[in-house]
Amino acid sequence: MGKKRGGLSVAQEIDGLEQKLSLCRQSMKEVDLKLRRDKLSPEGRQALERERSLLVTEAETYETELKVLRKENRKNAALAVAVVLLIAVIYTCWTM
Repeated sequence: MGKKRGGLSVAQEIDGLEQKLSLCRQSMKEVDLKLRRDKLSPEGRQALERERSLLVTEAETYETELKVLRKENRKNAALAVAVVLLIAVIYTCWTM
């Protein structure tokens, strides 16, 4: 990925991003509800639509990052399985 993680594992990053995405989606629901329910001035409606647009962009960014992290997590899991299998083969050959 090329980013510094600050000591977080990929799984912890995924959990954090999922939480942020959940909060972002909740905020979008609240904004949508306000847009539908409240009687707003044109300026107020425009401000809420801008806020919703920003939230949609933020959610898309989180989803993209999650996709990349999940791919990295799958690669790490495959590497761990390969190492375990290699150790098992070496152990089997060594003890025969």
